[in-house]
Amino acid sequence: MDGIVLPGRYLRSPLSNLCRSCSRRLLPRQSRSYSNAGAQAPDIYDVVCVGGGPAGLSLLTALRANPTTASLRVALVEAQDLRKVRAWTMPPNRFSNRCSSLTPTSARFLDRVGAWGRHVRRDRVQPYHEMQVWDGVSDARIEFEWGAANNDDGGTAGSGNGNGGRTIAYMTENLNLTSGLLGRLDELGGVAVFDGARVEGITLGEETEDLDFTEWPIVHLVGGKQLAAWLLVGADGANSPVRTFAGIESRGWDYERHGVVATLELEGEGWGGDATKTAYQRFLPTGPVAMLPLPGNCSTLVWSTTPSNAALLKSLSPQDFVALVNAAFRLSPVDLAFMHTLSAGQEDELAWRLQHTRFDRRAIPQTVTGVQEGSVASFPLRMRHADTYIGERVALVGDAAHTIHPLAGQGLNQGQGDVECLARTLEYAVDHGQDIGARATLEPYAAERYAANHVLLGVCDKLHKIYSVGSGPLVPLRSLGLSAVNAMGPLKGFFMDQAAGNGIKFGKWL
Repeated sequence: MDGIVLPGRYLRSPLSNLCRSCSRRLLPRQSRSYSNAGAQAPDIYDVVCVGGGPAGLSLLTALRANPTTASLRVALVEAQDLRKVRAWTMPPNRFSNRCSSLTPTSARFLDRVGAWGRHVRRDRVQPYHEMQVWDGVSDARIEFEWGAANNDDGGTAGSGNGNGGRTIAYMTENLNLTSGLLGRLDELGGVAVFDGARVEGITLGEETEDLDFTEWPIVHLVGGKQLAAWLLVGADGANSPVRTFAGIESRGWDYERHGVVATLELEGEGWGGDATKTAYQRFLPTGPVAMLPLPGNCSTLVWSTTPSNAALLKSLSPQDFVALVNAAFRLSPVDLAFMHTLSAGQEDELAWRLQHTRFDRRAIPQTVTGVQEGSVASFPLRMRHADTYIGERVALVGDAAHTIHPLAGQGLNQGQGDVECLARTLEYAVDHGQDIGARATLEPYAAERYAANHVLLGVCDKLHKIYSVGSGPLVPLRSLGLSAVNAMGPLKGFFMDQAAGNGIKFGKWL
């Protein structure tokens, strides 16, 4: 059996499976006395990823699926019990309220690592092909739709509905994605999974009688388990312990808004039926309200509003909640604001007000007829951006690096872009014999993704602020701009490419 001989002990595989750069750091030291000679030695890994959400699971799946990086010894640390995620299932007519929009670019990446086509349940994924976005104050509107001649799905991540149109994005439940990624990871094997494990602390290692861990981040788990990482990846969310360990600041602000989510039932499958699904978003002075299609006659709601409005929405009866959602896409901001002052009775109030309100019913979502029990929830909205995505032996991905307003539906796609870039960077490092945890090795990842994410964070932040104004000269100016973009085909096509993840890669140019 292969092994590395060190003073006083013989380390057999799997240590021999470490990459060469990691193994070189474990050379024996000259004999001396050590105060911690009896301390528990950590398990040793090339890559330890803290966080088992979409970003962390995608990264490990990409590393294991690539022949170049499959030899790396990797581990996953996740606080939740992943058995529940593996066994996740729901009836076909019920959907989780935590859904995300995946661009075709993200879907193609997931397909390349073997998760999208075989493990993500595609019957619970809904592609959409059109978007209707309008100003709730002026009714200025922009319509995004692909012509049949522009189809470029190529069958890899296509909609599968035979309409010949190009998919703007896919709506999927977060649990469907994580469950599919876990299935693919289990199929690939070779990952040490520590689930139901809480991180007690992260420190730099110490020099022991046998090994020198002074350059290694050591992840301490509750219960005493220790994991030594030559590269520690933080995919552990906005309050990232990995980011804290690395001393990386995260800056931004709270929007003083909450995102209300719910699973809705509509009177039909949409104006275009199952063949052509449409996403809707209306910008209100209190924040945008969006209705995004799910399979059948279901949709997911994402309503950015004030904390007091969010509290009211969660307190309403199902009938009054449905009425307020329908009002959000039909009534004027003034009428809608009045309905938020009522503690009950929104259903009757809407019925009366609709008699005196004119609107094009085919330019808005079909009428909501019900809300799935237990699906109404809310979460605070904020913008955060880490000063850098890397440190010595540390890389951040997903929400650990950036948190964005949900108005563009790009949060999950930003994380997938991080993962794809980091996996590509590590592949290059392994292929060229580089130290996978060195800052110089990780710099291409940070340079590409920081710039790209910074642009998108800024755009979404400015859009939120521009459309939070309910009156004054800014309203006609923004309406003029929206109408102008809608009338200019090439410019609108550019924005559609960016939304679908096919546009300019800003990180390569900035």
